[in-house]
Amino acid sequence: MDNSPTTAAELPDQKSKRLISLDALRGFDMFWIVSGEGIFHGLANGVKEKYALVQSPKDWTIATNENLSTFERILIGISNQLHHSPWNGFTFYDLIFPLFIFISGVSMPYSYQKYFVQKNIGNHSSKPIYKALIKRTLILILLGVIVNGLFKWNGYENTRFASVLARIGLSTFFAALIYLNFSLPKQIIWFFAILIGYYLLMVYIPVPHFGRGVLTAEGNLSAYIDRLLLPGKLHRVVYDPEGLLSTIPAICSAMMGIFVGTFIKSASPLFNTSKKLAGLFITGVLCLTTGLTWGLFFPVNKTMWTSSFVLFAGGWSILLFAIFYYIIDVKSIKKWSMPFVWMGTNSILIYIFAHGFLNFESSSQFLFGGLINQIPVAWQQAGLWTGILIIQLLLLKFLYDKKWFLKI
Repeated sequence: MDNSPTTAAELPDQKSKRLISLDALRGFDMFWIVSGEGIFHGLANGVKEKYALVQSPKDWTIATNENLSTFERILIGISNQLHHSPWNGFTFYDLIFPLFIFISGVSMPYSYQKYFVQKNIGNHSSKPIYKALIKRTLILILLGVIVNGLFKWNGYENTRFASVLARIGLSTFFAALIYLNFSLPKQIIWFFAILIGYYLLMVYIPVPHFGRGVLTAEGNLSAYIDRLLLPGKLHRVVYDPEGLLSTIPAICSAMMGIFVGTFIKSASPLFNTSKKLAGLFITGVLCLTTGLTWGLFFPVNKTMWTSSFVLFAGGWSILLFAIFYYIIDVKSIKKWSMPFVWMGTNSILIYIFAHGFLNFESSSQFLFGGLINQIPVAWQQAGLWTGILIIQLLLLKFLYDKKWFLKI
């Protein structure tokens, strides 16, 4: 995955135009896991302490307390959505990872535009592009292990090799191979073959001591393969949420982005901007409906990355992209999105920084601790994380202004 600012296609009648909405959506996605969740959990915890509410932060009934204002209920509702589903089900937090992979897919038709132009005129070599893909994937896998704590040197058995970055690298690598080597109709065949094939594997191949079609945390085929083949430590003891088999359907999350990018980039006179937006909204709703329907037989589950989850998360991803694309690129209402753009154009960098490379919490406490201590204790967590966000945005704006982008 190339983490440089998104580049757009060279259309016959216009100069290259960047999809700012794609950078902004990527930044919006990243915001929640580097500081946004801390801010909203802090605000929600402040509300709970104010009313002496002691329920679990994942308990939706807390938001029905009659003493809460509408705004306070919204804060708690957002906080409730910033937790992964315990197993089956779907929350906003479950969308963050597949959305990022989807965005990587959307960028591919733009990133590889030059390759296809050269290929059409017979003046191309595929070797450099494949070398770059392999290099990028290996770097992301290595960075993922480092983020997991490789340099703590706790031994092979205590090292986790699966990671978020590895899944991004592997899923986008294989999606790119399919995109670069097959026509659109064949890409669609690959897409459905992977989703249906994964469903058949998970439902019909028996797992020792459990049998077939057991979709529990320990009994599903993906978890069994993780225990059997994945080296080192599993994140959840009996399975890894970024395991081996469950990475295969993640390829389709990237491919959904490729289809959207191809559609948006198309210069066909049959599709003006309005028709493209209508097509995106209709497709998004269809994916949501299909995902929910399939979920009756193959549950919507992020950890197993089920086929129904791919479609359901993909539907939300398409709708979010359509909204950002309409507001930012079509209506040219852009200023509000610049903080997200700063974050989106260096998303891998800020992810790595926020997951151990930089101690943003200590920096926030050092810079803003005096102010934070002046606010009620119940709200100090929100103040700390707001300080973290300010530091992150100042750093990212500096990098953006300097045009320093981490390219992988």
